[in-house]
Amino acid sequence: MSKDTLKDLKARRSIRSYKADQITNEELDAILEAGTYAASGMGEQSAVLAAVQDKAVIAQLEKLNADVLKDPSAKPFYGAPTVINVLVDKKGVTPKEDGVLAIGNLLNAAAALGVGSCWINRAKEVFDTDEGKALIRKWGLKGDYEGIAHVILGYAAGDVPTAAPRKAGNVVKVK
Repeated sequence: MSKDTLKDLKARRSIRSYKADQITNEELDAILEAGTYAASGMGEQSAVLAAVQDKAVIAQLEKLNADVLKDPSAKPFYGAPTVINVLVDKKGVTPKEDGVLAIGNLLNAAAALGVGSCWINRAKEVFDTDEGKALIRKWGLKGDYEGIAHVILGYAAGDVPTAAPRKAGNVVKVK
């Protein structure tokens, strides 16, 4: 592992305020590729990454997410211009774990490229709705998929927060 990788892992923070500027295609492709290289149970690669940059579809997804919160005024995507919906094939060996590992790669790759990101929950509930299932079909995905999370991407509209001090006692070495 390079020193740059360690630096990126330590510096990555969740961004909750975004500029309207869209990330580049090159940045999106690199982030998505990193997500596809996440470890997966039995090498199944069950995670599917549905990247959305269409403003109307993002608004639809955000409304569905806010509905889960039971707060129609909520803006859980914080103005991010790109949303990656992490879905998994429910028939996989370890689908949820595969999805979570893909999310980690997406977040860390974004940070390495200077792109802000944040993990947004409630994708399971969003894609369990009839409207969410219709989106999955519209995107050409066939099978039985479950939402794991939304990963929002964009350029930070302010300073990137610094990491809080790490908790003492979270590492145990048994020799």
